[in-house]
Amino acid sequence: MITLHHLNQSRSQRVLWMLEELELPYQLIKYERDPATLLAPPALRAVHPLGKSPVLVDGGHVLAESGAILEYLADRYDSERRLSPTPLPVDSPERLRYRYWMHYAEGSAMPPLLMTLVFSRLRAAKMPFFARPVARAIVDRAMRVYVGPQVRLHLDWMERELAATGWFAGERFTAADIQMSFPVQAAAARAEGFAGHPHLQRFLQRIAQRPSYQRALRQGGSLELPVS
Repeated sequence: MITLHHLNQSRSQRVLWMLEELELPYQLIKYERDPATLLAPPALRAVHPLGKSPVLVDGGHVLAESGAILEYLADRYDSERRLSPTPLPVDSPERLRYRYWMHYAEGSAMPPLLMTLVFSRLRAAKMPFFARPVARAIVDRAMRVYVGPQVRLHLDWMERELAATGWFAGERFTAADIQMSFPVQAAAARAEGFAGHPHLQRFLQRIAQRPSYQRALRQGGSLELPVS
């Protein structure tokens, strides 16, 4: 039996969705974030030394990192290749594109979005009154000069790719779209939203309509990412 260690409001929602897409039997063990720090509870460290989610246990295998878990599930259980390209040839355009988006989600898309959240919290953090203007000036400049332009660059790139193909890895839905769902949802939670990016908005609407996505939400709880 597959066991998913699931943290609320986290990347593990993608793994739960993948399990539902593949219609696999699984056991779900839920963990709740600390309401003050938003960190995972210490109990998760008994499952994996980093104490983060998702963690998937399948037989003797303990897997972390959502992208690695999705690829494992696709390789092992998706025999009909409904959610991934055929394994050969390894340099086929479809497979290269699929692999790119599977890694782009966390390697390139999430860092500037995470920085947006961190800086927004830093700007609102309690601090001595004399330090507040300096801290906010630093945050505002970092957002204006680096983080903001980087977020726009990535949103424009994702928008163009979806406009061309409909889904991230091509003309059909794959695990790459499941993996990309989290950065797209994180971007949508920003104060600026998706102004000028209709294909990204449409992407969120399309995935929300999938029965497997809806089942995953019922199992794991609603996904409401912090607004930054």
